[in-house]
Amino acid sequence: MGELFHTVLSLPIFNLLVFFYDILPGADVGFAIIALTVLIKLILWPFMTTSLRSQKALQELQPKIDELKTKHGEDREGLAKAMMELYKAEKVNPLSSCLPILIQLPILIALYRVLLAGFGPETLSQLYSFVPNPGEINTIFFGVIDLSQKSLYLAVLAGYFQFMQTRMLISKRPPKAVAGKKGALDETMLASMNKSMLMFMPVITVVIGASLPGGLTLYWVTVNIVSILQQQFVFSKIRHPKAVG
Repeated sequence: MGELFHTVLSLPIFNLLVFFYDILPGADVGFAIIALTVLIKLILWPFMTTSLRSQKALQELQPKIDELKTKHGEDREGLAKAMMELYKAEKVNPLSSCLPILIQLPILIALYRVLLAGFGPETLSQLYSFVPNPGEINTIFFGVIDLSQKSLYLAVLAGYFQFMQTRMLISKRPPKAVAGKKGALDETMLASMNKSMLMFMPVITVVIGASLPGGLTLYWVTVNIVSILQQQFVFSKIRHPKAVG
């Protein structure tokens, strides 16, 4: 299984990375990682767009979901059935938001293995015949950050852009429910969970990012920046479909 993963994913990513290193000016592996990340995000663009539309649709369905909760009360089975019918009628898949994460995880693991293996003569010998061998790879990004080593600076940047991305995804808190009504507790819990997620995700990003090779953290930074731009585009298109396209 490990050999199959290496052949199908790790080796192509490694070759793409060296290919970008060869053709981009500056002989900087950081630029190659950024180019590789953008390419991956473009390939995954349709999946991410579907996921973002689904998340937006779920936010807009929240009032109807609250009504169902009030209607069914403690009848969990009836509530689950009614919510499935609602999702079906509105053509919303609540699980679609998980798909991009599941797709990106193997890519993240493959890139981690590539960076962990390094760019010595042994690894460069695995290049495809049509990818020129540069002889050696410069891992110093902008002449300052060694991407083969841990980088707290890049980890903090990844955390910051993760915060920006998460804040864009979290829906605004609905109007405060009247005390004593069924929806009041749910709204309070939702707002509390959103606030926790807004702070929790960036902190986790910084902690994990600080323990990884700088090249992988740079990939994370670039993913978050491109995701922010994609979210702005998709949400703008949802709000102004005629103006954007």
